[in-house]
Amino acid sequence: MTAGRRPDRSESFGEALLGEILDSAHELPPHLIGPLVADVVDRLGGRRPQVLLQDYGQLVLVPLPGEGLSGGEPQVIDDSDAGRCFLDAVPVEVPQEDGVRVHLPLLDGGDQVGVMAVTLDSVDDHDRRLLLRISGLVADLLVTKHGYSDLFFDVRRDEAISVAAEIQWSLLPPLAMIMPRVAVAGILEPAYHVGGDSFDYALNGDVLHVVMIDAMGHGLDAATMATVAIGAYRHARRSGIGLSEMYAFMDRAVAEQFGPEHFVTAQMLQLDTTTGRVQWVNAGHPPPILVHDHRVAQRLVAPTTLPVGLGGSEPRVSELGLVPGDRVLCFTDGVVEEHKSGGEEFGEDQLIDCVNQLERTGRGIRAVTRSLSHTLKQARGGQTSDDATLLMVEWRG
Repeated sequence: MTAGRRPDRSESFGEALLGEILDSAHELPPHLIGPLVADVVDRLGGRRPQVLLQDYGQLVLVPLPGEGLSGGEPQVIDDSDAGRCFLDAVPVEVPQEDGVRVHLPLLDGGDQVGVMAVTLDSVDDHDRRLLLRISGLVADLLVTKHGYSDLFFDVRRDEAISVAAEIQWSLLPPLAMIMPRVAVAGILEPAYHVGGDSFDYALNGDVLHVVMIDAMGHGLDAATMATVAIGAYRHARRSGIGLSEMYAFMDRAVAEQFGPEHFVTAQMLQLDTTTGRVQWVNAGHPPPILVHDHRVAQRLVAPTTLPVGLGGSEPRVSELGLVPGDRVLCFTDGVVEEHKSGGEEFGEDQLIDCVNQLERTGRGIRAVTRSLSHTLKQARGGQTSDDATLLMVEWRG
């Protein structure tokens, strides 16, 4: 740049579109997100805008209502262009008689909020760049505003939800997190009636912290116990103590609140995202599974201690070195102890077979975790009498 000459600060067309979203975001009521999207799409020359949110069971994408937005029926994730965009987190363009229908992933930190769709007469690289940036801002708006309204909860509910499940969903972090060095994806079943299963994670600097729990019993009692266990874990984690000390802290919290006849199984992991070194403590959980080169390599059998609340001895911390691309799958006992229609227990061997089949597709961790949960449910005859939760961690290196 020539000395003394100021850069051009005039507002371009693209900046004006993005600026309209940013300028409105601060005080925008949640129910006006739809009209804002519709207005921005109209200024871009687009039509039939849709914002599609995934339901809690991750089976369909449901149109968000709003003035200017197109409605329509929910779209099946496994059998639609919008679903393909949702699963692979990439734009999908579909030629139509009146132009091109563009589907864009609504991503927030790797978590897939849903899909934005719009029809244009034609699409060039400038359109693609602008649409991706607009969809990114819309995703951030949806995530930011959802805590202020019941609108998005109502849209995502495909059936009635139990009080216990309501508590558990409010407790969960985002179902997925995709970062340069590490990725996490989880799913709970039955989505609308889950009781005692839960998980939590946090990426603090270079260390990923993960916990999966299964509170004894069902319904509201189990959800209450899970709430205490997750709350104790978060408090301990934020205090900066080690895995063994975290177990002891959770153990005391559950025992003091619920007495000696109640317990929570737990599995806690810490992954150094710079080296791939993972440490874990197992308190009554099924052992995790290591997936290497898109195939199950081993069950991570290690010393265990008693479930949280039963006053177990100090747990031994197990360690393993991962290589880039390795995935660790944690699951609750409901995944493998469920009985199929013929009466036989599902078992870990069939779980491993399902993992191997899905890993061969080469899809991302979020799509694999979702497909695995749905495949397992179908293999059990579509029924889940116990909570069945999956959580997968990938070290990307």
